[in-house]
Amino acid sequence: MDFALSEAQQALVDAAKRFSRTELAPFYRRREQDGRLDRDVLQRMGELGFFGVELAEEYGGLELDAVTAGLVLEALCADDMNFGYVAVTVSLLGQILQKHGIPDAVRPWITGMVSGRLLPAIALTEPRGGSDAAHLTLSARRDGDHYVLNGEKTSISMATQADFCVLFARTGTKEAAAKGISAFLVPLDNSNIKKTGFDDHGTISVGRGSLFFDDVLVPAEYLLGEENKGFVQVMQGFDYSRALLGILCLAVARRSLDDAWEHARTREAFGQPLASFQGVTFPLAEAETHLLGARLVCLYTLWLKDQTLPHTAEAAMCKWWGPKLAYDIVNTCLLTHGHGGYSKELPLEQRMRDLLGLQIGDGTAQIMKILIARSHVGHLAA
Repeated sequence: MDFALSEAQQALVDAAKRFSRTELAPFYRRREQDGRLDRDVLQRMGELGFFGVELAEEYGGLELDAVTAGLVLEALCADDMNFGYVAVTVSLLGQILQKHGIPDAVRPWITGMVSGRLLPAIALTEPRGGSDAAHLTLSARRDGDHYVLNGEKTSISMATQADFCVLFARTGTKEAAAKGISAFLVPLDNSNIKKTGFDDHGTISVGRGSLFFDDVLVPAEYLLGEENKGFVQVMQGFDYSRALLGILCLAVARRSLDDAWEHARTREAFGQPLASFQGVTFPLAEAETHLLGARLVCLYTLWLKDQTLPHTAEAAMCKWWGPKLAYDIVNTCLLTHGHGGYSKELPLEQRMRDLLGLQIGDGTAQIMKILIARSHVGHLAA
């Protein structure tokens, strides 16, 4: 068991940290006010190799391991987790497209998002229920060399900004449930696709919204994997993204804890530093302990992926624990700062609002706990 980073890993992590502090941190609040991500910043991130670290070199990736990808994400997005949505989506969709797409058809889309030129999205959730992904209703009907899409996707991160999405649609009967779902690469520059944005509590620069498909034609070569097997084949990749999302949230907690410790050292009350009071330091000490434990779970899960070992339960642990713990830690840090933390002059309240969304999206805590339970008792855990 070796916890040290290699020279190559350390160099990549250091570069990501520098970029985060100089390019992302100073404009965190401004991006929320603008309600969008900076395309020029995304392209610089792509040029520096921060997207798709684990993807094949032929697609523009660095062909490194999942642990390294997690470490880069952690270093890169601690100051603005909204860019983490892009990095995680690139990693998830890049692996899906690499494995299940026709190479010539998907290559321009993979290289485009790895370079930061194209913004991707995942179109899974529908209005009738976010967690019940096996009973989708958006339809994809084969018509010659195309599929015809009709229906609505909602709660889609980057809905109004994305250039393309990987979309899950029903190609089989309603009764077939998960065995009647297929996955497609869908360009979003289509007049038959309507996009609407939501007025959300947080992650405003990412943007969340709905996509409406009205007789949208998609080339048959954009089918990913086999027809009616998209749910089984493609959804397996979500174990990886759940581990990444966990470490992304914990990176925000790490940055907030560092700020809180500094405040405790330099702020005085009753003639002495706040750090001299156990009522101030004990909550931060507890947060340090919990943070270390959760981070190790995330890194262990990424290690399991690199060893091609099962990691569904561990990924579920990352996904439910990471966002909740990070939110609670940032709340503690905000209170440590007193009224200063409550002000928008500091990033703590914005971090809390951004973190809250990942306690809902990409798998709720309840769904994750079912997956963990099933690893012990099978489908007795309903």
